[in-house]
Amino acid sequence: MGKLISGATEVDFEDRALVHLQSVIGSKLRRGESFALFWSDPAAPDEAQPSLWLHPGIPLYFKFTGTTTPGLNRAWIEVLATSADSADGLLLSSEPRGRDADQNYTD
Repeated sequence: MGKLISGATEVDFEDRALVHLQSVIGSKLRRGESFALFWSDPAAPDEAQPSLWLHPGIPLYFKFTGTTTPGLNRAWIEVLATSADSADGLLLSSEPRGRDADQNYTD
């Protein structure tokens, strides 16, 4: 279980999800874009969906717990990037499955 750390805020994510978020968030921030990140909190299913505002001027730290970096799933990157480009912001969705989702790549 890795962490996305922004100031005093620490959010736990599985390493696999975190590496995909890192890829999409990094791309958006390199372009100077600000946006919101939304995710589900299984520990609090009846509460409002948590979110974090991301801006190029706000330091972020991605802390992984595993010893190896998980491969990237092209289909998941595309889903997350499309979400991040929407007016609603980046929503962490489940990883797509299937033939197209099995095509890993490094970027």
